[in-house]
Amino acid sequence: MRGPVHPRRPPPWWPANEPWPPTTRGPWLYRRNRFMRRAGCLVAAVLFLSAIGAATLLSFALGRAGIVSGLAQLSVLVVVAAIGLLLFSTMFFRVMRRVGSPIADIVEAADRVASSDFSVRIAERGPPPLRSVAHAFNKMTDRLQAQDRQRRHLMADIAHELRTPLTVVQGRLEGLLDGVYPRDDAHVSEVLADTRILGRLIDDLRTLASSESGALSLQREATDLVVLVHDVVRSLAADAQGAGVTIRIGESMNLPLADVDPLRIREVVVNLVTNALHHTPAGGVVSIDGEAKNDRVVMTVADTGAGVAADDLPKIFDRFYKGAGSRGSGLGLTIARNLIVAHGGEIRATSEPGIGTTIVFTLPVT
Repeated sequence: MRGPVHPRRPPPWWPANEPWPPTTRGPWLYRRNRFMRRAGCLVAAVLFLSAIGAATLLSFALGRAGIVSGLAQLSVLVVVAAIGLLLFSTMFFRVMRRVGSPIADIVEAADRVASSDFSVRIAERGPPPLRSVAHAFNKMTDRLQAQDRQRRHLMADIAHELRTPLTVVQGRLEGLLDGVYPRDDAHVSEVLADTRILGRLIDDLRTLASSESGALSLQREATDLVVLVHDVVRSLAADAQGAGVTIRIGESMNLPLADVDPLRIREVVVNLVTNALHHTPAGGVVSIDGEAKNDRVVMTVADTGAGVAADDLPKIFDRFYKGAGSRGSGLGLTIARNLIVAHGGEIRATSEPGIGTTIVFTLPVT
């Protein structure tokens, strides 16, 4: 039996790493052929019935008018039917070429997407409605491919980041069981501290995944950011004192109520201030200030730390990026950026090596 005939060039959606023509008949090929056969049979039946109907009506009209009769009438019927079938067949192939082929491309590509091949793209051809469908399909596969890539990267990052604290906890517990370490409160407290670090990392990963997938739910309400900032500073006072760093709040900070989720924005401020404390030496200062501009609140967190090199500055909001000597998970600034963007705000950073780093973010007011 003769195999399928393929065009010389692969269709636009065909993966670059697969040979063309295909060596096996995938399910999308059967689906395309089935679609084309059914569509062809349907249209052929419609054309045949239309031609016979038109010929019959014409023959009947000529007979009633007395123009033809008997065998002549039958001959006219056959000739008209043949001409009608020829015309309709020509129209059919033109329509199928213009409409049927793009539809078949969509059917094939959809089947490949169902098989988790998100690299599929369709040529935007045919009538305007079909071009619109192809354009929407390509946008959909763009998003699916981006989400799939993001999911794979996130899973790889999670596995990498969880491995270290889990290894530390496992090592300490094995040491306690083997008698390498005494089973006293001090060593048990170290294991407990490690599990808390692991718990914070898991919470950060969960927040990061929600914010990047668009599943983050915001409970917006009118929020006094001045009160929120003072609350954060009080909660971090012990950390600042232990690091020998002073936290200062702008004396003239007088802000309108912001339309935000207070718990999420508190998390942003905590992350930014904690990050500043980690990178500011003893005797340094972390400053928090804010002002109202038009329909926005502009908040600033600045430190007198070592600063960030110009080449590294664009990376500080990247997931798991850590500066020299960083003790964090590398997620704090990424989460802060995602939460600010989810509120419809913006965040940016400037830095001068040896002088310090300033992070500015904006939020909508009520």
